[in-house]
Amino acid sequence: MIRVVLPAHLRNLARVESEVRIHVQGQVTQRSVLDALEARYPMLRGTIRDHVTQRRRPFVRFFACEQDLSHELPDTPLPEPVATGAEPFMVVGAMAGG
Repeated sequence: MIRVVLPAHLRNLARVESEVRIHVQGQVTQRSVLDALEARYPMLRGTIRDHVTQRRRPFVRFFACEQDLSHELPDTPLPEPVATGAEPFMVVGAMAGG
């Protein structure tokens, strides 16, 4: 069971109040986690990554185990604590400007 923490606006869109828990088949990577998340919450498709290119949206960042994983390749395995559910995979919506 993978724990995913979403920013408030995406939690509202998905109609969830706290972190979500999803099952991922096979290797736990950014791609597999986001695929499972979008399958369970179809209203999130296109909000975290582009529909066509599957690239992360510009102001969205990914964190896990106190590391910024935003620039990792989508098929790079996530840290073991994320794969076991001990630590969450965090999707953070960044803000531009000041």
